[in-house]
Amino acid sequence: MNMYSLIEKKRDGEALTEEEIHFVVSGYTNGDIPDYQVSALLMAIYFQGMTEKELSNLTMAMVHSGDTIDLSKIEGIKVDKHSTGGVGDTTTLILAPLVASAGVPLAKMSGRGLGHTGGTIDKLESVPGFHVELSTEEFVELVNKNKVAVIGQSGNITPADKKLYSLRDVTATVNAIPLIASSIMSKKIAAGSDAIVLDVKTGAGAFMKELDDARALAKSMVKIGNQLNRNTKAVISDMSQPLGFAIGNALEVKEAIDTLKGAGPKDLTELCLVLGSQMLVAAKRTDTLDEARQILSDNLKNGKAISVFETFLKSQGGDSSVVHNSDLLPKAALQVDLPSKSSGYVSKITANELGTAAMMLGAGRQTKESEIDLAVGLVLNKKVGDFVEKGETLLTIHSNSEDLDAIKENIYQSIKVDENKVEPPKLIYELIDG
Repeated sequence: MNMYSLIEKKRDGEALTEEEIHFVVSGYTNGDIPDYQVSALLMAIYFQGMTEKELSNLTMAMVHSGDTIDLSKIEGIKVDKHSTGGVGDTTTLILAPLVASAGVPLAKMSGRGLGHTGGTIDKLESVPGFHVELSTEEFVELVNKNKVAVIGQSGNITPADKKLYSLRDVTATVNAIPLIASSIMSKKIAAGSDAIVLDVKTGAGAFMKELDDARALAKSMVKIGNQLNRNTKAVISDMSQPLGFAIGNALEVKEAIDTLKGAGPKDLTELCLVLGSQMLVAAKRTDTLDEARQILSDNLKNGKAISVFETFLKSQGGDSSVVHNSDLLPKAALQVDLPSKSSGYVSKITANELGTAAMMLGAGRQTKESEIDLAVGLVLNKKVGDFVEKGETLLTIHSNSEDLDAIKENIYQSIKVDENKVEPPKLIYELIDG
């Protein structure tokens, strides 16, 4: 077996066998196969695609390239959730305690963020004292006790994926759907859950800008998961404008707390109910989505969801009193209201541009070495379809710097106000079930 013949085989549209895929992944991870040959194979995959069998074999080869998490000692069907990212995507902070409040165990492994804002771990670390450095034994014990715990991503989870992604990043093959799907699913499989619900974003603030691409990615990941005996479902949701109102780490934690108390933004609450319902059904907690939604809706109103969140924070060293006093979260020195320059209806909010503005404030990382300012960010006052008077606040900038001219200009370019009323974008496009 040699790389030349495998590149040639995939170039000509033939399927690689399980043994051939394992040869490539293990050889590249170990340093036995050079970048230039794997680059050629990635480009062949980009143009020729992969069969369902190839996808599941590639995913498992990456899973076996490093550590896996054994969750077998956790009682019940473990369910995980993954979002393909976006702006103001606070869903994990809400879904973890919400699903746990319904008795479904959620053992979450999350990472830090590159880009607009921090990842789930960064956001949670806005809570004073909260930590994610748990042993596997402590992690399992907390999930059995509280039905929820979150730890940081292990450094040796899917090392093949990390190496392949770095190569894809410099060879124009990042956007290959088979490679995206296997990359995401290898990490989910390695994390050990029995069922997986995927939130695949589409729109200006999403990785997949077009609905057709988001649909293809969702279907591909659902097929991989189900072929590997993980009950996998997907929801395709909108990210043309930010989700909810808050963009920024501590600001998103505050919004998550409001949502868990039943007082969150309508779009964020709705998406969490849709995703959470899928998670309860995937975990066999209920037979129907309607029954699952009713349980979750009740728990947002009766205090169970926020109570679980409070316990979750306290169990991982966090100051749980932030639930009752958000002033204990990091707070920016300046809150600057940005007024609308005209009256009319908000017709467009370009999510990725607002995300860039938040990153310029310090809410996200431009490089892995960048330090995040947990306090800064943006809080929208208007969403698409809302009427705004001239001089009324479009959003509030939370900043620790007075140098805001470039950021204000960026924001004004990102929010359009027109005379004619427009309808808000559709939030949920499709539910995909294998």
